[in-house]
Amino acid sequence: MSTIIRRVRTDEWERVKEIRLAALQDPVAHLAFLDTYANASAKPDGFWQERTAGAAEGGSVWQAVAEATDGRWLGTMTVLVERPGGNGALGGDVITVPQAHVVGVYVRPEARGTGLAHELIEAAQDWAWSLTEPRLRRVRLFVHESNARAEAMYLRAGFKPSGLSVPVPGDETHREIELAVERG
Repeated sequence: MSTIIRRVRTDEWERVKEIRLAALQDPVAHLAFLDTYANASAKPDGFWQERTAGAAEGGSVWQAVAEATDGRWLGTMTVLVERPGGNGALGGDVITVPQAHVVGVYVRPEARGTGLAHELIEAAQDWAWSLTEPRLRRVRLFVHESNARAEAMYLRAGFKPSGLSVPVPGDETHREIELAVERG
């Protein structure tokens, strides 16, 4: 399956919305995403336009898509730059070093098992390491403790458990495990 990994463009907000809603309808979405289809689908077009513009043009958010030669989007992921002193995306998570946080990783079912998720993660790392201000020291992500398939893929991509785990927002009975790659 031939694809290119590239940054989204501002005018692609409808496609960004479509792939996000598809991700939230996936059978494992409740493990992989901290959002719901009902919540996301109720957002106005302006939300999606603003979100896409920030990911397309900003220096602190970068969204990539895996685009097939026929133009279909087969996957996506987003990288957030986190600076020391701020709070992370999950409760109990304080940022101590400049780092990238990978979120929203999704590969459509027909492209799973092809290595596409690994390619998206490599693109995220390449973008993170290319930044000079701030110079990032690590790339991290969180994976639900029950999402073994995703965890295995991240481990194959070089991520390692950092030792940090936090409760899943809205579900204190489960944990999100932080995996990270340190700058070499």
